[in-house]
Amino acid sequence: MSEYVNSGYNGWTSGGIADKIENLDLEKADIYSVFLGTNDWWQGRPIGTLDDYINNTGSSTLFGAYRIILDKLKALNKSARIILITPIQRGDFVYIADMENNAYGSYQDKNGQDLAQFAAAIIEIAQHEKLESIDLYNASGITQENMVKYKRLKDPATGEYRNYSYPDYVGIPFNPGADEYPYPPEAIDMTYDGLHPSDKGYEVIASMLSETLQRPVP
Repeated sequence: MSEYVNSGYNGWTSGGIADKIENLDLEKADIYSVFLGTNDWWQGRPIGTLDDYINNTGSSTLFGAYRIILDKLKALNKSARIILITPIQRGDFVYIADMENNAYGSYQDKNGQDLAQFAAAIIEIAQHEKLESIDLYNASGITQENMVKYKRLKDPATGEYRNYSYPDYVGIPFNPGADEYPYPPEAIDMTYDGLHPSDKGYEVIASMLSETLQRPVP
């Protein structure tokens, strides 16, 4: 019988995880999956280079933070199977409980960095360490086009609500203090809010993870 522990930290970056790694009550396990990166991109954390990973330069970069995280997992179980998972692409995120909490999608960069670069860095770390990886960003089929069916916004010309699919919604103003929530249930596709996976999206992620786990360990 298998047991699993799902630990998520809302809004945390890889650097935040690395900084608190000794206080997270991580336990010895046979398999670890590490699914980070999207908050690093949005919060502007530098990616760094593989040298930051190799030289263990600290948590200020994605590469450095991953070194701390992976060192901890290896210390817990040096023979554990470790799977690195890249972030999925992002549409325009609007938090359903607080519309002031919103963010544009990964169709444009943040602080001069593309989310795709974070995904590539995670794959590079996996290749360097000879670990398994799951490239959700490029291989999941979850894309800007199917994040949501549409984003419901006011037409700037008429003030009437319209359903805009991607990329037509890009640049259309959204006023969280006055507008309706832009993702009614009918708009749900791979995500329900432009960022967090819906049941349909989680099925895709779970399927890719299951396929990886069923393959022989390299």
